[in-house]
Amino acid sequence: MNALLNTLALSGPQMVLIAVLLVAALIVLIIVAFVIQYFNIWLQATLSKAHVGYFQLIGMRFRKVDPKTIVLSRIRAVKAGLDVTTNQLETHYLAGGNVPRVVTALIAADRARIELPWDVACAIDLAGRDILDAVQTSVNPKVIDCPSVSQGRNTIDAVAQDGIQLKAKARVTVRANIARLIGGATEETIIARVGEGIVTTIGSSTSHKAVLENPDKISKTVLNKGLDAGTAFEILSIDIADIDVGENIGAKLQADQAEADKRRFQAEAEKRRAMAVAQETEFQAEVQKNRALVVLAEAEVPKAMAEAFRSGNLGIMDYQRYRNIGADTSMRDAIARGEKAGGSDEPKQQR
Repeated sequence: MNALLNTLALSGPQMVLIAVLLVAALIVLIIVAFVIQYFNIWLQATLSKAHVGYFQLIGMRFRKVDPKTIVLSRIRAVKAGLDVTTNQLETHYLAGGNVPRVVTALIAADRARIELPWDVACAIDLAGRDILDAVQTSVNPKVIDCPSVSQGRNTIDAVAQDGIQLKAKARVTVRANIARLIGGATEETIIARVGEGIVTTIGSSTSHKAVLENPDKISKTVLNKGLDAGTAFEILSIDIADIDVGENIGAKLQADQAEADKRRFQAEAEKRRAMAVAQETEFQAEVQKNRALVVLAEAEVPKAMAEAFRSGNLGIMDYQRYRNIGADTSMRDAIARGEKAGGSDEPKQQR
């Protein structure tokens, strides 16, 4: 108890000294902790002749950079003979790039003797393109099916000038063009252009037989159009994998046209018939109208005769002669009808 009291009774300078010693011990412990934490990574980099300083490793910790990723990527680059600094790797990491994949692509490009600067590789990676796949495609050309299975179509359909439909499948061998990878069109553009070229070539053929005899004519014609302009690929070859005969589109169109013409002519005939019926109805109405006028005119005759009697222009004898003439006319008509009836009975009497 007395010793504790003696300790607490230390003077002011002694207390300051103890505090300084405690702070120094804490700093030493922190430094030792950092040294122990990054010792393996530092030693690995040093033995690989890809030196990375301790202060750089500590700075990576504060910059939110994974030291292991940077150090391992630098070791791979140095062992492959590439001059990539730690600062470059950190910059690309902080920009959101995939550092290990970019380093792998640079190593693959260097082994394949493809010129690929670090800045270009980083730009391609940050643009969202797969730089490693691009390098691999440059070394090992890629085969693209046309049409693509993802489009939901199995063939490219086109019609020759003789009306026969042809269904073709093509395979396009492409190689990535690193220089045009930034801003270049993708595989979909290649597929669309090749499909358009096949349709144009088949459509310009006078006969489908000529296409079936020489399918390579399609590939040669399409290949000569320079379809890889503005794309991230270089077309090496276009091969027609399969070509089949489809429907007779020309005959079908002619049949549809004939059916349409028939319906049109039927409609025109029906129109003319309706016009004739309407005209006949108009004529019948006109006949009825004229008959009504005749009846009206006949009704005026008795009135005129009465007026003639009253004015003295017509006498009783004149009227009697008029009646006799009418009776004679009626009798002659009756006799004429009787003679026709008798004439028609004579063959019956002969039989």
